[in-house]
Amino acid sequence: MEILFIHQNFPGQFRHLAPALVQRGHRVTALCMKKECPATWNGVSMVSYGVARGSTKGIHPWVGDFETKVIRGEACFRRALRLRDQEGYSPDLIIAHPGWGESLFLKEVWPKAKLAIYCEFFYTPEGADVGFDPEFPQEDAGSRCRLRMKNSNSMLHFDIADAAISPTAWQASTFPEPFRSRITVVHDGIDTATLTPDPDVTLTLRTKAGVKIRLTREDELITFVNRNLEPYRGYHIFMRALPELLRRRSNVRVLIVGGSEVSYGARPKQGGSWKQIFIDEVRPQISDTDWQRVHFLGKVPYDEFVKLLQLSTVHLYLTYPFVLSWSLLEAMSAGCAVLASDTEPLREVITHDKNGRLVDFFDTRAIVEQICHLCDNPALRERLGRAARELATNQYDLKTICLPRQLEWVESLQP
Repeated sequence: MEILFIHQNFPGQFRHLAPALVQRGHRVTALCMKKECPATWNGVSMVSYGVARGSTKGIHPWVGDFETKVIRGEACFRRALRLRDQEGYSPDLIIAHPGWGESLFLKEVWPKAKLAIYCEFFYTPEGADVGFDPEFPQEDAGSRCRLRMKNSNSMLHFDIADAAISPTAWQASTFPEPFRSRITVVHDGIDTATLTPDPDVTLTLRTKAGVKIRLTREDELITFVNRNLEPYRGYHIFMRALPELLRRRSNVRVLIVGGSEVSYGARPKQGGSWKQIFIDEVRPQISDTDWQRVHFLGKVPYDEFVKLLQLSTVHLYLTYPFVLSWSLLEAMSAGCAVLASDTEPLREVITHDKNGRLVDFFDTRAIVEQICHLCDNPALRERLGRAARELATNQYDLKTICLPRQLEWVESLQP
């Protein structure tokens, strides 16, 4: 089968699926927006494209997001036309992440090709991320109108998509009927063979002062991981729990992974970064001595990330009701004792006191109490971590569970 992948930052969620399809004898091509795009990647033929224009200055704010998606969709459409007309390329199946609009017009180029889309999230005015955090309310009465326009890209895909896939049942449930019934739920998959518990793991941490600290499983370590440190992933709540946690745990070290940009939600109105805003808020409540035990590690290499999880005494994961992070399942696979917010889609993977603990997203006192309780109870941490890994290996393992199901889904779409 001739398969075309569409993802602005390929491989993205398709990093395992695309090479696996090559290995099964399919011819695989990918369209992406990377400026420096290799000719091939793991057997996948790579084709880059770029946008010809930017967004219109002063455009109506309700349609700005949609215009951006149309611009990208047109760029992908123009590149697809060149592939068809100049190279005779014609895919049997197009697999796309439609979130940035690239796949909007590909059926106009290849009307006979089947289109399968990755359904990551559908925005709703109630019951999910919007309006969840009263500290960051909807800005005005027009917010619902803006949200409806933001979903127009997804709605336009419903008419042309032949199939869809979503990583969790809750994320799939955010999509409206009748399209929801056409979504197959299969997670992207976790490499549980790499993310294993390791009682002998060590890691040398270099502080800002240049001091090297050798960390082992004997150290009391709290890990907190975001792609970027921002409210959507509970960074502000965690930071507000930090002063009391440091006062109560005199030996704890806090290891914080994440960048200073914004992955989800809005940027701070006052400028700067969410990371620094909440550091500035809590820093006066923390002594200089205690602050030395807080380590902002930025974005770390993957092998170092794995070691951090293997070292973790308690792993804290907070999120609005939104897309589930890979890092949560990776922490479970590594056998972490996980304390997580009692929000969707976490209830899908964590059963309270069975394979982790759930806590009110906004309750900083309860977060501190639960972390301290877990730190003081190694047998409990061991039980929760063992059950967490069992769930990860039995339901989310890449090679034995998720990838075979993804391949079966793809090949079921063969003409």
